[in-house]
Amino acid sequence: MRPVDRSVLVVIPALNEEESVADVVRDVCGAIPHARVLVIDDGSRDRTGERARAAGAEVLTLPFNLGVGGAMRAGYRYARDHGHDTVVQVDGDGQHDPRAIHELLAGLDGADLMIGARFAGVGDYGARGPRRWAMRLLAGVMSGVARTRLTDVTSGFKAAGPRAVALFADNFPAEYLGDTIEALVIAARAGLVIRQVPVAMRERQAGTPSHNPLKAAAYLIRACAALGLAMMRPRAVVEDTP
Repeated sequence: MRPVDRSVLVVIPALNEEESVADVVRDVCGAIPHARVLVIDDGSRDRTGERARAAGAEVLTLPFNLGVGGAMRAGYRYARDHGHDTVVQVDGDGQHDPRAIHELLAGLDGADLMIGARFAGVGDYGARGPRRWAMRLLAGVMSGVARTRLTDVTSGFKAAGPRAVALFADNFPAEYLGDTIEALVIAARAGLVIRQVPVAMRERQAGTPSHNPLKAAAYLIRACAALGLAMMRPRAVVEDTP
């Protein structure tokens, strides 16, 4: 059994990712070999959990699909209950390069929450049309809320330090876009320091991304609604960790 650093937990929320999750787990273990890797099998109907476990991850199986927000809330509670004070979120489709985890963790020396930003000058990831407009609008608003320049507030590649883990274990939102926009609003309004580091995205290892114009327009509306609802929530309070 490989040695585990109990301070770092890498959480991989996954829904029907049997074609890619094993490679993601192996890449994470290779990049940060002493971390504990936890795959949240979010109600998958395929062999996601089985293949993740065979690749070396621990697996928490949810009885039905809760979405990324619900899966990550379970991950943060697992971290709190098992003594982890740092959580790294990595997608199960293989687009996040685990080699960048070290940069995210290094950034936690001066921040509570680090975002792996796709639109910060590294790589050639792009979004078009209404989806890109929404991302720019949301980034501008969130930069004001967080009092720092953010270019990618919908990234699912993040590292959370002790104060963020304590906050999110009790307050992580499960609604649509809750794992990105609303979580950042909660963190910023609780006084956490949010920063970003440029990262390059990889091609999906399996599956087909959606570029449907109607879905893009719906994304714009729902993203703005998620931001508005997040700003109306009562402020969460996080106590300083020892």
